[in-house]
Amino acid sequence: MEEGESNVDRGESVIPGIGFQDAPSCVSWRRLSLLTVAIGPGIITMLADTDAGSIVTAAQSGAMWGYQMVLPQMILIPILYLVQEVTVRLGIVTKQGHGELIRGHFGFWWAILSVSTLFLSSVGALVTEFSGIAGVGALFGVPVWFSVPAATILLIALGITGSYLYVERVGIVIGLFELAFVVTAFMVHPSPAQMVHDVVSLPLGNAGYTFLLAANVGAVIMPWMIFYQQGAVTDKHLTRADLRAARWETLIGSIITQAIMIAVVIAVAATIGQVSPHRPLNTVQEISQALAPFIGPAGGKVLFGLGMLGASFTASLVVSIAGAYGIGEAFHFNHSLNHRFSEARLFYLIYTLAHVGGALIVLLNVDHLIDINVDVEVMNAMLLPIVLGFLLALEAKVLPKQWRMQGVYRYVVWGLSGVVMAFGLYVAVKVA
Repeated sequence: MEEGESNVDRGESVIPGIGFQDAPSCVSWRRLSLLTVAIGPGIITMLADTDAGSIVTAAQSGAMWGYQMVLPQMILIPILYLVQEVTVRLGIVTKQGHGELIRGHFGFWWAILSVSTLFLSSVGALVTEFSGIAGVGALFGVPVWFSVPAATILLIALGITGSYLYVERVGIVIGLFELAFVVTAFMVHPSPAQMVHDVVSLPLGNAGYTFLLAANVGAVIMPWMIFYQQGAVTDKHLTRADLRAARWETLIGSIITQAIMIAVVIAVAATIGQVSPHRPLNTVQEISQALAPFIGPAGGKVLFGLGMLGASFTASLVVSIAGAYGIGEAFHFNHSLNHRFSEARLFYLIYTLAHVGGALIVLLNVDHLIDINVDVEVMNAMLLPIVLGFLLALEAKVLPKQWRMQGVYRYVVWGLSGVVMAFGLYVAVKVA
């Protein structure tokens, strides 16, 4: 056993808190310090996961189907954790990024295929993030031509600071604004009886519901998340001794991000879903205005604006970094936020161009932002067979035997991933 390794690090237990022979009765200072060091990549990834596109998709679900999308959001919690746990394991054990592993073990062209899914997902995500920023600006009377370029400049300036830790900390602080959605869900006083009724009656045979369900799956499990979190644990130099803490952090983040998604569904279902059921949303302002009668005009603007701003800004940061990580890994050039600009010009150029490109697309399509958000999440669901296929293949091929998934846990991960991939293929066929 390597120095600093425990039974956890050798792969003898996988799920946090379950089956650890050496688990103490209380949290020791050593374990607390490990968690403090490891915390960051999982939390910021999950906060970014609840991005502007995800928020809009959840809101559209609440408006169209009331509380009937709450149960799928709950079911997605363990699936999201299991996928990202494999990502964390690969990054910490191999100390390599996702694209780098694919290139090294499957070849350059397979890496290009993988990075292509990352590119499509990242461009789509950045469009949704800047559309969210534009929507928040419009709530407060700030024109799109000012809010989007201003956010672009701030994001570029933050990313090129040459410090991974600084970027991570700022991203987490701003991302925590999303908790405003949880406050909003309580303030609108949803009906518990109606919620219980809707949660257990899912219209799975309805094509419109299935389409939004696909969008919600794509809004929770996104290709860029895998590239980012695996790149982040290597950029932060986490070791095998940090693995257990990194798993716990990822689990906590999975619960937080889905709690936010559920809060948005509930808040909109209890407002728009009750006043005008099955009415699709057209603008971000509609969502805010629907909350006004329940929490006041100022409360609707401030709470919804804070939540959407946190979601959009943090996700813009993470998505663009993920894209630069992936391309840098596939083409073997410097790709670390700890490098100065002069040491990783191409990495920072890609990061910068990603923001500029996303901003320009939004500025040119400002009248169709809600539809773009939902369509992007459906596209993510269609890409999942490729993304999860590579992830599972890497886990089986790259990791030493003692670090691979074992027993029932392995079959659970493969089974749930198979269901998600099959759903992605089904959606691709239906859309085609």
